[in-house]
Amino acid sequence: METDLQLAQRAALVGAAVALKHFAALADLPQELKADGSIVTAADRAVEAAIREVLGAARPADAVLGEEQGESAGDGPAGRRWIIDPIDGTRLFVAGDDRWLVLIGLEEAGEIVAGVAAHPAQGSIWWATRGGGAFEGRVVGGRVVADTSIRVGGSSSLAGCRVGIVPEDWGRDLVAPLVAVTAPQPWGIHPALMVARGELDLAVQTGGQIWDFAATSLIVNEAGGSYSGLSGDPRPGSGASVYARDPALRTEALRLMTA
Repeated sequence: METDLQLAQRAALVGAAVALKHFAALADLPQELKADGSIVTAADRAVEAAIREVLGAARPADAVLGEEQGESAGDGPAGRRWIIDPIDGTRLFVAGDDRWLVLIGLEEAGEIVAGVAAHPAQGSIWWATRGGGAFEGRVVGGRVVADTSIRVGGSSSLAGCRVGIVPEDWGRDLVAPLVAVTAPQPWGIHPALMVARGELDLAVQTGGQIWDFAATSLIVNEAGGSYSGLSGDPRPGSGASVYARDPALRTEALRLMTA
């Protein structure tokens, strides 16, 4: 029987394949605006449906929460729930920018225990399990290859540290105190993943929901880093989130942004 991590990886790869078909035909992809002003497309819905089909066939008793279809209750162990963001960064997706992701997390009793983040258009995938470390790999022929353990970088002060902000054009008031002491860095992959592999010291995601943070929060934590919402809560939820190479830097950044 495949493990939860193997299932999450397989579901992410299935979703990625569906997303890439739509990504290759963007000119024909209709777009809609949700009530909150965010973009949704047929690709978002198709990817989530494909992922749900994989998870449902393998773990029919589990609950599932997805950005597009909401929550479906399970009849299995209480508190066991898959969390899906079928296309994280839909604005990037429809613009032809390859930095969008497919995100899948598994929550048990309020804790994220497995997470997978794929950059399908870049052929890369990242994953972690609670207590099992964090890894990145490549996707070749629909399979994960060349897995490599990843780890956050060394210490430095907040002033002048390497920081990534996502989305790049939102939440400017929130991150203004950080921008005053350090220049944001460009990012080719999600800044949280750059923290996990030691290429950034700090990342701020200025808004989102639990499906935006479930997988990446675990990956950063298992790489030796530190994650929390703006309130300091280490459990992913709604609002802004901060990823850092260590708890001290995260606390310092939170103090500066919330002063």
